This record gives sequence, C-alpha cells and structure tokens, in this order.
Amino acid sequence: MLNLSLRNYSKVSFNTNTLYYGDNQDILRHDIPNGSVDLIYLDPPFNSKADYNILFKEKSGEQSTAQIQAFSDFWQWDNEARRAYQYLALNSPNADLAKLVGAMFDFLGKSDMLAYLVMMGIRLLELHRVLKPTGSIFLHCDTTASHYLKLLMDSIFGVKNFRNEIVWKRFDFHADAKRYGRVADRILFYTKTDEYKFERQRAPFKEDYIKSKFRSDENGRMRRLSGLDPPHNRGPVYEFHGITKAWRYTKEKMLQLEKEGRIYTKSKIPQLIRYLYWLT
Repeated sequence: MLNLSLRNYSKVSFNTNTLYYGDNQDILRHDIPNGSVDLIYLDPPFNSKADYNILFKEKSGEQSTAQIQAFSDFWQWDNEARRAYQYLALNSPNADLAKLVGAMFDFLGKSDMLAYLVMMGIRLLELHRVLKPTGSIFLHCDTTASHYLKLLMDSIFGVKNFRNEIVWKRFDFHADAKRYGRVADRILFYTKTDEYKFERQRAPFKEDYIKSKFRSDENGRMRRLSGLDPPHNRGPVYEFHGITKAWRYTKEKMLQLEKEGRIYTKSKIPQLIRYLYWLT
C-alpha cells in the first residue's frame, strides 16, 4: 500500500482524491511530478511468503478476474529482478545506492531477499524524486528485512535525514515455540531535507499524573519544576545566579527563559518551570 498526501493541489497535474490501481513504479514514473508530494506512507509487502487476496471490485460490484489475488508476497530472482539490479548497480544516478546494491549482491547472491530489495530500491528512488524538500516518508515494515531496508533508505534519503524508528506493537500475539513472539512492526521515518515540517504529538496527561507532579503557583496555574543539568553533564559552562556549572541551555537561552518567567530562583539551584498547558 502506498499513500501520498498533497497540501497544495493546484500545483500538480495529476488527479487527487483518486485511487490508482496498478504497479506503483509505473504510476510514479508516468503520473507523479517531481517534488509534488508532502507525505508518503509506504506499507509494501514484507517478503513474508504470504498470499494477499482481492482488495477491490469492479464498479458493477463484481469481482475482477485480474484482482482475485492481489499479489503473492513471494520474491524470486528472475529476469525482472536481474534488470532491477543492473539498473541500480550500473545505471542509477545515486552512487551510494549503486555501491550498496553491489555489496548486497556480494553478500546475498541471486537470492529471493535480494530480489525483494532491488524491487524496493527502484521504487524508493521514485519516491525520493516526487517528495517535496519539506516532505516526510514513513516506511512500514517488519523484522524480515527492516535492517536491509534501512540501509536502502540511508543511501537514497541520506543518513542525516533519518529521524526515527517507530515500533508499532500489535494487539494480537502469536507465541513461537523456540523464540520470542513477533509482536511488533517497524516504521522508518525519513525526510528529504532538514527543512521538513513536523507537528509535535501530544496527549492529555492522566489525572493521577497531574496530581502527583504538578502544583498550583501563586496565580493558580499548574506547574512543576525540573532540573537544568545537561545530559551526561555535557553542556555549556557559565555563571548563572551566582552558580558556575554546566547547564542544559546556553546562557542566551537561559536569560530568555528567565525573561519569560520560566526560571524558578527560590531554590538553592535555579530550576526550569514547566507549565501543564505549555510544556517544552
């Protein structure tokens, strides 16, 4: 499954609010212009060795003979895989990707896994092309090939543009006799540049947590205090309110926070004020 999200419809020539049925590589190459997509969520086959049944019906409501089986998640080293490998290794405009695919061939050989990876590689190249400089891509996978897919993403989108590996815990549990149960998928979050758009995810605190951590100030506003020590004691060292030590923020930032009323100075060492409805 491939989902593309566009915010500015007027600047693209292809149809929006439309479900395209077919090989996404062909659709990407012929229908999606450069730098036109804000957000990509990619849920490809996982090389799971499973069959996936009909997804859609004809407009009449009848099942289409071409869709009785959507696809088989079985990948084999065949002529199509060989052509994809040759393109990536010999003709790809991405030199890092060409080196990586060559190394994968040396390690994996003409295997089903390499067939799967080159199939993903040529599509990820197209997805990189259509993504806006401010865009993001989320690749949903499982542990079957997630370690290889991350290398592909690193070579195409850049190591510096890796943002997160998100673990998606499934609700159903399948116990395995001789190993821990596989209960989670992976989502690899990359961007095209450093200028990507991101909205912080927030959720309400539980009432018990609020009661245990927050107190009212003199204005009745709920707040809590937290230390200003830097992680691993590695931070800028300077004097602040008569105390010279390593601090979490630069002196300019600390003075700005104090100006905003965010520094509590009635304790032995200044602390940061975190308000319940204004947390940083």
